[in-house]
Amino acid sequence: MEIYWTKHAEERQQQWQQRLGITREEVEALINNPQQVVIEDEVSVAQGKRGQGLLRIPFADIGDTRRIITLYWTNQVKRYWQEDTRES
Repeated sequence: MEIYWTKHAEERQQQWQQRLGITREEVEALINNPQQVVIEDEVSVAQGKRGQGLLRIPFADIGDTRRIITLYWTNQVKRYWQEDTRES
């Protein structure tokens, strides 16, 4: 699947690279193989644990393209991580 970066996502990645060393390659690896995908307000969010926090990447699949809307790191793992993601 092709990855498309919005301008906002590119800017955020550069900011997080300066703060925490989050690289473009790391973001693309996570978006291609997320530890978890959750749905929030009809938006898919790929997430993966990183250090003492969580890297979160809201995205949209449009055809064969995965569009990265934004990304951010948070230390509020308990708020966002879903321990039981099995469908009922």
